Amino acid sequence: MFSKILIANRGEVALRIIRACKELGIRTVAVYSQPDINSLHVKYADEAICIGSAASANSYLNIPSIISAAEITDVEAIHPGYGFLAEDAHFAEICESCKIKFIGPTPENIRRMGDKMAAKDTAKKAGVPTIPGSKACIKSKEEAMKVAKDMKYPVIIKASAGGGGKGMRICHNDVRLISAFLTAQREAEAAFGNPNVYIEKFIEKPRHIEVQILGDTRGHVVHLGERDCTIQRRHQKLIEETPSPVLDAKLRKRMGEAAVKCAKSIGYVNAGTVEFLLDEDNSFYFMEMNTRIQVEHPITETVTGIDLVKEQIRIAAGEKIKYKQEDIKFHGHAIECRINAEDPENDFMPCPGRIVTLNLPGGRGVRLDTHAYQDYTIAPYYDSMIAKLIVYGKDRAEAISVCKRALDEFVVEPIKTTIPFHKKVMNNPAFIKGRFSTDFIEKIFDVPAKD
Repeated sequence: MFSKILIANRGEVALRIIRACKELGIRTVAVYSQPDINSLHVKYADEAICIGSAASANSYLNIPSIISAAEITDVEAIHPGYGFLAEDAHFAEICESCKIKFIGPTPENIRRMGDKMAAKDTAKKAGVPTIPGSKACIKSKEEAMKVAKDMKYPVIIKASAGGGGKGMRICHNDVRLISAFLTAQREAEAAFGNPNVYIEKFIEKPRHIEVQILGDTRGHVVHLGERDCTIQRRHQKLIEETPSPVLDAKLRKRMGEAAVKCAKSIGYVNAGTVEFLLDEDNSFYFMEMNTRIQVEHPITETVTGIDLVKEQIRIAAGEKIKYKQEDIKFHGHAIECRINAEDPENDFMPCPGRIVTLNLPGGRGVRLDTHAYQDYTIAPYYDSMIAKLIVYGKDRAEAISVCKRALDEFVVEPIKTTIPFHKKVMNNPAFIKGRFSTDFIEKIFDVPAKD
């Protein structure tokens, strides 16, 4: 086992990793940007090093500074968390070349599943259902029109190296397709340094279901059930739950087996998530694979009793997964609400600023992952998420009741947050009945679906 780990991240996920390390008896090193000097991950790590100024490119994406910090503090491993460098194959390679263990999948795993076209091809070869789409990246608007007509509208344009909704456009006709194709290319180039896009058949009114997997260096892969991530805005998740209210035991088994098959086909190591779209006929299709720990991992921990971050560390240290698929049991129902510093009444605009009043929820069935505290200043430079509210109940109805109660206790002032939005969702009849698709927010709350 490692004796010291550097956390190449910030905020609640850095704090989450520090807690797992402390429980394993591992010393930690935090890195931070100048504005994050008063962050809790800096306070609770055993050591902390400033690696640059506010801009992510000068700090949390600054590979030379992070590696220097790792070498100065003599760590054995680096945990990247999620976001920033978590899915950067080049960073993983540099860690390995410096004899520092990257706590995550192999560079080849990251590279192969990071390109969506390559990932889709991998899934197809593994016998996992995939969404009909172009066989290669689209090079011209003329080619785009031909593919779309053969496939029949609606279609969706996606950035090959994309994520988080960037470089993604839905098209219902030729006119829209041409403008969206050019816009998606420009956006993909700006966001990922790669203008390549491809086209898929657009699945209308789908559910977004993801399956958590773990793989060790001995080729053993298990899944830890699914998470329903259907409640999202512009392809950004806002609420997740497990189990999904629409999956029966048979479908759950099939999707879990498909995820494991996909991971095994590339010799996947460490934690990962295989994401699917589920249509109204209960047919599911591979969408992508996230080669990292997910924001929403706590709800899986809640229903399985398995600490995913500790498992990541153990696997990276060369330990084998100590349980078989049949050993993994699921108990109750868990829901996660992402509490963002955003104004739901103003198109979810970010609302940075100082927290003057903070009351955190607690009690039975409540877990809160946050780096916020009273007088903490939410900086404008990074992601707007300030907390993850995770609730548990013996069934979905009880989990919703606990969530409502916890949201009523949750006070963050004077900044605007998504707490009022989450209250509306928890009281919405369609949500309570489990009858919703990825257009829920736009349809129910009349939020414009901007491109």
